[in-house]
Amino acid sequence: MAQGNFEVVVAGIRQLTPRVREFLLRSAGGAPLPEYTAGAHVALHTMSAERGLIVRHYSLVGGQDLADDARDTYRIAVQREDHARGSAHIHASFEVGTRLRIGPPLNNFPLDRRDANVLLLAGGIGITPIFSMARSLVRRQRNFRVFYAGRNAEGMAYHGELAQLAGERVRFHYSDTQGHPDLEALLREQAEGTTVYVCGPARMIEATQAAAARLGWAPARVRSEMFGAGFSGVATPFEVRLRRSGRTVHVGADTSILDALLNEGVPVLWDCRRGECGLCPLPVVSCNGAIEHHDRYLSAEEKAAGETLCICVSRTRGGELVLDA
Repeated sequence: MAQGNFEVVVAGIRQLTPRVREFLLRSAGGAPLPEYTAGAHVALHTMSAERGLIVRHYSLVGGQDLADDARDTYRIAVQREDHARGSAHIHASFEVGTRLRIGPPLNNFPLDRRDANVLLLAGGIGITPIFSMARSLVRRQRNFRVFYAGRNAEGMAYHGELAQLAGERVRFHYSDTQGHPDLEALLREQAEGTTVYVCGPARMIEATQAAAARLGWAPARVRSEMFGAGFSGVATPFEVRLRRSGRTVHVGADTSILDALLNEGVPVLWDCRRGECGLCPLPVVSCNGAIEHHDRYLSAEEKAAGETLCICVSRTRGGELVLDA
């Protein structure tokens, strides 16, 4: 169980690309924020007048170059998506001085310090944890390469910063002129025993894993974090009734069951927030609509039975869900 949320204030805003904006979040009271390692992220809690509570998760960049941000400051980058209400709300409403609450840093995508050779692979806004990892590897003088793919240089956040940081170790791929990258060829070029850290769209991660499998790589050599996972953009709000405690909690279209329960102070177990660890599933007592399972923990048979639900990523299309909690 992680510690509670705390208040921060937007202390700086920088437009990185036409669609990506960087935000500096500073401790509202001036106290040092919790420390973290490369690959970590925070949950950002904000309120929309139209949609209520919105919770989104963003990787911590750590700094513009090799120097870390001040201990009272976190740096995130948010890409605006037309179909994503959370990012649109952040871009439209956040300004210097805006106050909000964030969760403590969590890291489900850590660098293994024992890796002898590392390939960092980023697609689009997946650069945020990858840039943090590159900073760590440069500072520790480790052997690594970076492959950063995007539509064009103008739309790729931290393009210039990464070029300066990694120098000859970075390769940029522009799909507008170069098409889809040949990931199998890229992996084939790597030194024996290289570990890949890939972050980006699901298709890119799946293609990297498939390429590694064709080359006979052990699955553990490809580590990933996906952007754009979770419930879909057509999610609807509903009520969660907790049978044992007798409480009822509203789950908005822009938050998960887990985040809604935590926001109301309901004690529940959780860890990964990605539907993988198996710590958060709760028994389903009843549901007046179809359950949308978005986890990678429950088996196909368990999902079909509809008796258990991973509250960090899954939800319902109905109006009420009753859980045994």
